[in-house]
Amino acid sequence: MPASQPRSRARDRNNVLNRAEFLSLNQPLKGNQESRSSGRKQSGQAGAAGAPSSNPKERRQSQQLPEEDCMQLNPSFKGIAFNSLLAIDICMSKRLGVCANRASSWGSARSMINLLGITGHGIPWIAGTLICLVKSSTLAGQEVLMNLLLALLLDIMSVAGVQKLAKRKGPYDVNPGLLDYLTMDTYAFPAGHASRAAMLSKFFLNHLVLAIPLRILLVLWAFCVGFSRVMIGRHHITDVLSGFVFGYLQFRLVELMWMSSNTCQMLISIW
Repeated sequence: MPASQPRSRARDRNNVLNRAEFLSLNQPLKGNQESRSSGRKQSGQAGAAGAPSSNPKERRQSQQLPEEDCMQLNPSFKGIAFNSLLAIDICMSKRLGVCANRASSWGSARSMINLLGITGHGIPWIAGTLICLVKSSTLAGQEVLMNLLLALLLDIMSVAGVQKLAKRKGPYDVNPGLLDYLTMDTYAFPAGHASRAAMLSKFFLNHLVLAIPLRILLVLWAFCVGFSRVMIGRHHITDVLSGFVFGYLQFRLVELMWMSSNTCQMLISIW
């Protein structure tokens, strides 16, 4: 043991790093931490000096900015997929809006496309149903017409309610028409014309005896009414597709709430 101590002392003397000018090299991490901590203290003091001149709102925004940047730089997979689908929907809807205004590529056909859209509007269908109901003399016809009137009223109220909640605007700045204001169809999601056309086509296919060519024409009419709303720039593609689904669900609901002949006769007598 006595011989090992002089040897270790001799090694410490011969070690270059033990000299006074090289002592800072033995503790590089502590030096860096001290320099970093001193820099943070100086920046903290500078921030404390400038704090009285800054507002509380600016402090909150400065604290929230890094988190928002991290959220934007590291979005979730669901967010990326949703934003991508939304961008594709908007881009395709704008390209298909060929009759959005007079200066569009198909601007000359805008009046004809609007006329096609009127065939799927709620006001003409309600008026026509009431006229047929007054002129109908059979119990079966009155039963079908009363349930059709119920389906039309349900469609107008439900679509208007969902549109008020969603408040989604169309791809183009197109002002709604007079009939649209009457049925409160002022927003884009879901497409009221598409919902009504899908519900009516499904209703007629189930409750009317039609030949196969008429069935095909009825389905094509519903598709054309929904697609016409995209062409004039009032709705996105997803608005029309969701309108088709919404119309089918309304038809299923009307089938569950189907009024019997006696109930229809009672309502007609009250009216």
